[in-house]
Amino acid sequence: MDEPGQARVSTHGPGRDRASREGPGSDGGPGSDGGPGEDGSWRRSERQRERERLRRRSDLRSGSIATASTVVFIVLAIWLVTTSPGWPRVKETFFDLGEFSGALPDVLWGFLLNIKIFLIAEPLILVVGLLVALVRNLHAPVFYPLRALAVLYTDVFRGVPTILVIYLVGFGLPALRLQGMPTDLATLGIIALVLSYGGYVAEVFRSGIDSVHPSQRAAARSLGLTHGQAMRFVVLPQAVRRVVPPLLNDFVSLQKDTALVATIGPLEALRQAQIHTAETFNYTPYLAAALLFIVLTIPMARFTDYLAARSQRRRGV
Repeated sequence: MDEPGQARVSTHGPGRDRASREGPGSDGGPGSDGGPGEDGSWRRSERQRERERLRRRSDLRSGSIATASTVVFIVLAIWLVTTSPGWPRVKETFFDLGEFSGALPDVLWGFLLNIKIFLIAEPLILVVGLLVALVRNLHAPVFYPLRALAVLYTDVFRGVPTILVIYLVGFGLPALRLQGMPTDLATLGIIALVLSYGGYVAEVFRSGIDSVHPSQRAAARSLGLTHGQAMRFVVLPQAVRRVVPPLLNDFVSLQKDTALVATIGPLEALRQAQIHTAETFNYTPYLAAALLFIVLTIPMARFTDYLAARSQRRRGV
């Protein structure tokens, strides 16, 4: 009988106490996932090693099947194309190595203009989109005119095709003959892209802001923060982090749509390819331009997929 207030001492030793707490199989035996070895280091149990072997075997089998099916598909596609009746004509018109090497320097020089347009338009689109999204979240009655204007902007420029916006801006703004109006064709193309993509990005930002739970804003206001401070320090950081993948997806599309600026005259990659095609009646320069866009957009697309997967892992999806 223990005296009152006296702690009971185990007669089985610390090892027995640990085993009783951890339950059966916690000592690295057949029913466990591992346990301490004789030198104190952690060792995997036989069951754990068997699971890992089965997992590696399954991954190897899945990878082999995927590789084999991909090779079969590619070989079949190449065989279908190269054995078609019109393949010799297509090969001569679209896959002429001489035309490719002759047009590539000019197309590459024009592609640098595409990159310049993209790098200038992207931050401007982010600013315009964020401002429009913030205006649409102003619920005070005094801000109704601004909110209505923001809604009208997003509705109009999301509804009009980008190429029509480029035509309207590229040919309409210079016709106004306003003092200080830019006349550089690349600059007009950038303005058109900013107007068009600003509406899409504004809705992306707005969806991110709306996804933040209202309790976050209520907690910020209860701490004495103003509406602007709550948006800046609490809501926007969470919203921006959530919408990074869709924003990057929009910018992949933006990089491709810089080619539409060629319709008003700048000598970018597509226009250079058109010039070479008009001289030789061979469409291989278009292939050169397409490959340059692919080289730039595929890494951006894979980076977008990586960010989306990381966001899902953080949320435990």
